Amino acid sequence: MTSSTLEHPAPGTPRRVLDFATVLLARNPNAMTLDGTNTWLVGAPESDERIVIDPGPSEREHLRTLREQARITGVLLTHHHPDHTEGVAEFAELTGAPVRALDPELCLAGATLAEGFGSGALHEGEVVRAAGVRLRVMATPGHTADSLCLHTEHDGVAALFSGDSILGRGTTVVAAEDGDLGSYLESLRRLTELAGNTWLLPGHGPEQPDARQAAATYLEHRRQRLEQVRAALRKLGGTGEPGEVVDPGEVVDIVYADVDPAVRPAAESTVRAQLNHLRELGELG
Repeated sequence: MTSSTLEHPAPGTPRRVLDFATVLLARNPNAMTLDGTNTWLVGAPESDERIVIDPGPSEREHLRTLREQARITGVLLTHHHPDHTEGVAEFAELTGAPVRALDPELCLAGATLAEGFGSGALHEGEVVRAAGVRLRVMATPGHTADSLCLHTEHDGVAALFSGDSILGRGTTVVAAEDGDLGSYLESLRRLTELAGNTWLLPGHGPEQPDARQAAATYLEHRRQRLEQVRAALRKLGGTGEPGEVVDPGEVVDIVYADVDPAVRPAAESTVRAQLNHLRELGELG
């Protein structure tokens, strides 16, 4: 079975998207999380176990609903942002399940260790085996240094759990504080090499039928944005000389002229990341 709808579920209502993947939308919508954070329950239909990807916020009803879906034998985190991880310690206590992530500081030992799930920090290329599925770790830094995606194929259906590396709608933020645009572009290029018809199961927004196409669209969008930033710098009279100070707010006024005031700080941080990338390319002093 594959998904027949791209409509997002109601918060708190589990919805099976693929035979091996069910989404539960957390009740934490805002300008940055879109409709809220997607928590994924992953496991083969014949298994009574499930792996949880990104437990989400510390919201009691959300975590209780997750626990009630199946026997939870492991938790995986796509990155450290609180909207994905705030509830992880509480959820681990509720279920006894171990927690794994790229960042060893996010990992928690479980009361029981599921065979094949492993322990400690995840690493690139590792295959996590639990709940009747195999999840391959793909380190995709950029949105954050510890961002990852998880790729699986079950009964001929492939899927990518993309966290915030690619969203179901809109574009993800690459902020100067904990993101890196050069790394992000390379991660997107890597994701364009996925097989076609790989389902995109994101951390925010609805699923999409083609992760490879989504990555290619994201890559082209970033290319266009960088061109817009270059044009803005020319308009502002930038010289590119070493030591030149560029006001990110002035670039935002040109490139993101219609930005919602609620997310303007994020836009300015995004511009700082873009300027840092141009400096790395030697295009800005």
